[in-house]
Parts: sequence; C-alpha cells; structure tokens
Amino acid sequence: MSAEQARSRGSQRGGRSGGSGVGRTGGRPGGRPREPRQVSARRVAFDVLRAVQVDDAYANLLLPTRIRRAGLSARDAGFATELTYGTIRMIGRYDVVVAVASGRRADLIEADVLDVMRLGVHQLLGMRTPTHAAVSATVELAREVGVARATGFVNAVMRKVAGKTPEEWDALVTAGLGGDALLATRWSHPVWVVSALRDALAAERSRDELVALLAADNEAPRVQLAALPGVASAEDVEQATARVAGDDDETGEVPPVGPGADADAAEVAEADQADAVPEPAPAAPDLPVSPVGIRGVTGDPARVPGVAAGRLRVQDEGSQLAALALSRSSEVRAGERWLDLCAGPGGKAALLAAEAAQAGATLTANELVPARVGLVREALRDFRDTVTVVEGDGRRYGHDGSGVTYDRVLLDAPCTGLGALRRRPEARWRKQPEDVAELAVLQEELLEAAVRVLAPGGTLAYVTCSPHLGETRGQVDALMRRHGDLLEQLDTASVVRSVAARDPQVADGRTVQLWPHRIGTDAMFIALFRRTA
Repeated sequence: MSAEQARSRGSQRGGRSGGSGVGRTGGRPGGRPREPRQVSARRVAFDVLRAVQVDDAYANLLLPTRIRRAGLSARDAGFATELTYGTIRMIGRYDVVVAVASGRRADLIEADVLDVMRLGVHQLLGMRTPTHAAVSATVELAREVGVARATGFVNAVMRKVAGKTPEEWDALVTAGLGGDALLATRWSHPVWVVSALRDALAAERSRDELVALLAADNEAPRVQLAALPGVASAEDVEQATARVAGDDDETGEVPPVGPGADADAAEVAEADQADAVPEPAPAAPDLPVSPVGIRGVTGDPARVPGVAAGRLRVQDEGSQLAALALSRSSEVRAGERWLDLCAGPGGKAALLAAEAAQAGATLTANELVPARVGLVREALRDFRDTVTVVEGDGRRYGHDGSGVTYDRVLLDAPCTGLGALRRRPEARWRKQPEDVAELAVLQEELLEAAVRVLAPGGTLAYVTCSPHLGETRGQVDALMRRHGDLLEQLDTASVVRSVAARDPQVADGRTVQLWPHRIGTDAMFIALFRRTA
C-alpha cells in the first residue's frame, strides 16, 4: 500500500487517527487472553491504550493506577509511561507506517492487533529499543492479549518497520505532501489542529515557530510544582529542589524510557543508554517562570514531603501564572470577595485560596460536576476559613437575586484543551473542529455570568488552556463588543511580566498567550478586564 492510500482514512481527513481511533468504542475480538504470570510494562501500556479508546479513559489518570497495581519497578514504570504516552501522541503517524508496512488500511486491521503493532512501532521508531527485543516482545504481547492467530502478521509487519530508519519512514509517509498535511503526518497532529495552531501563532506574528510548537507537543513534560504562598516553607522548597536532577536509585526517578521487564534483559542492559533512551534537549530553558514554581522534580512527586502534606501542589506553571495574574494584578484590600467560576479540579483555586488567605480576602469556588466538586473540596481542605465550595452551573450567577458581587473573578473556561497536548496525549484525537463552536457558546454564557457579578472596579481573568483563536481572541473581541461600556481591557502582558520569575516571552498587548516551546508551560491564554461602571 502506498503512503497516500494509507493516509486516505487517517488523521489528515477526519482529525482522528486511523484504525479504531482514540476515543472510539469497539469490542474485543474473540479468543481468550492468556493470563500472564507477571504483568509486564508492555501489557500495562497495551491495557491503558485500549481503555483510552474503548472506555474514553484518560491516560494520565489510569496509567499510574495500573503501574502501581502491576508492581512495576521504577525503570519498568518509566518504560510503560513513555510507551503509553508516546504511542498515543504518535498514533496518527504510526497508523500510516503500519498501513504501508502491512499493505492494509489501519482501520481494517483488528483493533487489538493494531494496538499491539502501534506499541511495537513506537519502540522501534520512537524509543530505539533494540530491534530483536522490540520485535520479539511485540509478537509475545500479541499472544498474551489473545490474538495469537495474528502473530505471523505482527512479526512480518514489525520486521518491515525495523528494516527502515525513522528518517526513511518519515520520507516515505510524507511523500507527496505539503503544507499543513505534511506537518500533520510528520508531527502526528490532526490537520485542523495544525491549522489552528498556525493561526494562533500568526496572530502574534510568530508563524515561523509552528514546527517548534508541534515538536514541543510531542515531548514528555517535566513535573512542575507550585509552592503555596504563606503555606509552603523554605524547607519544603529546598527538599523539592533537591530532587531536581537527583540520583535515580535514591529518589525513585522514573526515566522517560527504559528497558521493560519482558525485554531481552541481557541485550538491553548492554545497549548504550544514550541510544536506547533518547532525551531531546528541551527548547525552553528549564528554569521556573512562575514565582512560586518548581520544575524538574524527579520521580513520583507524591514522595516529596511538601506535596504529601499539601503545601506543594503539582501544577503546570502556566496555570500558576494565570491565577497569579488575577491575584497580583493590583493590591488586594482586606475583605475582598473572589470567585472561581469553574473551579474543578481545584489547582488554580488552591493557589488563589493561599493568596486570599494572606491578604484577608475570601474565595468562593464553584463547580458544576459533582465528582469534580469532591476534588475541589479536597484541594481546598486546608483553607476552610477562607473558602466556600459550592456546586452548580456557573451560568446561574447574577440570576439568583442575591445581589452579591465579587472583586476578582476567575473564569477558567471549559475549552478544547489544545494547549495541553503534552500532558493529555489523547486530546488531539478526541476533539473535532465542531467542538470549538459548541464550547464557544458555553464560554460566552459563562463570560456573561462573570460580568454580571463583577463589582465596579473589580477584575475579571478569562483563561483557557487552548490557543485556538475561536476560544481566545475571538471571545475577547466579542465580549468587548457587548460590554465595551462596562469593561476595559488591562495590559495583561505587562501584568504577567511583572508576576513572572523570568521573561515569559509573551507578545505585547492586552492578552497573553503562553507557549510550551518557549517557556515549557502549557499554552495558556490569559485576558484581564476591569469593570468601570
């Protein structure tokens, strides 16, 4: 099968990968899986990959549970983590590789068999696992998951994949392509996402950074922590910082990739580590950009004493800057009332609560989804004197007749999440272009609620974890058309620069777009407004 035929039903047309597609449901084929005597790193990765597709599971939530249940060592946990996340990120590209190597369209290959081969392709092209270990282990995985009848097919495809270098496969699968279609296949993003990211960069005259952004989306993010102001101690920060670039064996470091328990141990042990475990140098400096941020912590962050005690929180620094841009945009007066309109799961609310407690303000944290309300309560358990957690639709605010207004309102709006593709590898395949229009309606309604309860002189922060112009600048422009007589836009870029610990590399203007390829954070969008009447 030619690369063009292989792509015809792949990620470029529908925005989804070929084959079963991440987020789609499908039954398992017949046959009884063999019960493994010990769950391998590859089996963990396979089970999570299937759950992501069949059950719409989230890899970042399910994988740690499966790793603990399997009792994997730190090294094997690292292998399973890279194998799972890396495969999901690259599904669009790998399905074209599988189709070319097999002569069959990926969507016509049995779902379990395709997933086994996706994992094998990532080991060969994305992790540089020794060829015979990757091929033999992939064939064995096919037997283990109950598709032994396909082992000959799997073996043949894996050997064809192994017969070419990653560079040769890149030339093959992108042959005849140009523009966004070529970038979509090379960097494994749906075409519509590539186009949206191009437009967002072009809006600040940075279109030439598109390739760097797509590459950053495919890199494994480093752990980032927030030291809660007034709560975290200098000792907490020192202990966490000591785990940055610490010794793997002593800190429980989980390397991004590494040999699995079911690989040929002798050959893997002899493989040159730099070759078997590629770690591309990050484009962004590995220094905190948030004044309360700690980045690069090794191993399981739950083992950091300050995290275990709740004084340090796992949180992307982009989210930290978004919350601090609101709390530190002006001096806080004692007695101020703050509102987090969409507080789940509680990360930004916790940082706001710490800031409010120091300044004598109070915070109301609102969340619609009951399960997420529980997460918010847990995140804010140490701030009961400062915070009130409520459950309900944020769009009701200003319609309840209470007349309560707030001096600072955070609207961290539901969005496509295209700014967090590093951390949520399945998101790029689940979202569709029509989702933007649906979410835009909800975002507009929530903005209306925020304006209704914003006190005169109060500050509103509109935040999304998406750079899509329809969710960012488009919403801001529409809001000002509706309420230009009530609101003024603040110089958000100046505020963020004044808050940040180092240059956040943002464009001048009244809105801010953060970028992972520049500063190593999620692509958060921030816009600040003040009510003038």
